[in-house]
Amino acid sequence: MLKLNIKDETSRLKAVVLGTAESNGPIPKPEECYDPKSIEHVLAGTYPKEADMIQEMDEVAKVFEKYNVQVFRPEVIKDCNQIFSRDIAFVIEDKMIRANILPNRDQEVHAIDYIWNQVEEDHRIILPEECHVEGGDVMPWNDYIFVGTYSGDNYPDLITARTNMDAVIALQELFPEKMVKSFELRKSNTNAKENALHLDCCFQPLGKGKAILHKNGFLIEREYEWLVDFFGKENIFEITKDEMYNMYSNVFSISEDVVISEKNFTRLNNWLRSEGFTVEEVSYSEIAKQEGLLRCSTMPLIRV
Repeated sequence: MLKLNIKDETSRLKAVVLGTAESNGPIPKPEECYDPKSIEHVLAGTYPKEADMIQEMDEVAKVFEKYNVQVFRPEVIKDCNQIFSRDIAFVIEDKMIRANILPNRDQEVHAIDYIWNQVEEDHRIILPEECHVEGGDVMPWNDYIFVGTYSGDNYPDLITARTNMDAVIALQELFPEKMVKSFELRKSNTNAKENALHLDCCFQPLGKGKAILHKNGFLIEREYEWLVDFFGKENIFEITKDEMYNMYSNVFSISEDVVISEKNFTRLNNWLRSEGFTVEEVSYSEIAKQEGLLRCSTMPLIRV
């Protein structure tokens, strides 16, 4: 059995699910895309090629190997985009929670059944149907669980709105000893620069008490200010609208002082090094075209 353990985003990683780009399927039609950035690239003829994405994910797998992290991969489903393993489930403490994601992505969830079945039965959580949630919106942070959400009346019309308040309430009931803190995110089906698809598209806690933030990703300014106060202004790397669009906040921590980041994120990577982090740079710019990056394609199982 797997002894799950996730209390935060930065403790030393021991086991992780890394998505796969194998058998990614044909280029989708614009109306089949789940986010505005993918639509942009479909229309521009720059949608990423499967071979390039496989190569990028292999780079990440090699970094995990270097740090002796056990890597699980989803079972490959023919012609299915299975890159973003963070969407399909997430771990808090010793529980694995199955995400209630877009209905036509249900088969992705079953591609990790072999992992799910290694978790003790009473630690496998399936939330009620009305609780919409994806792992990119959920961040365990010690005594807190940070959750990105959207509660506008037009929620049903927004394919980019992935986590609702029903899920926030369910998580609070599931972890009564923790403080579940929700943040309203800015959503757009059509403008990628005005769309925080998940919380990790505009916020990411790092080791050493640091964090990455993008103010415009938050709909309510005081919720953004709460994070600034929580981490301290001097500990925050504020990213621009273009940097959010390029997914600067979607790096991934292997430990308190080791971060995997996209090699083109020069301003961020220089800052991380100046703050004492080891930065493992990888090419991930093709995968970024689907509005997801390193945190989106990884689902940690065990940190110590």
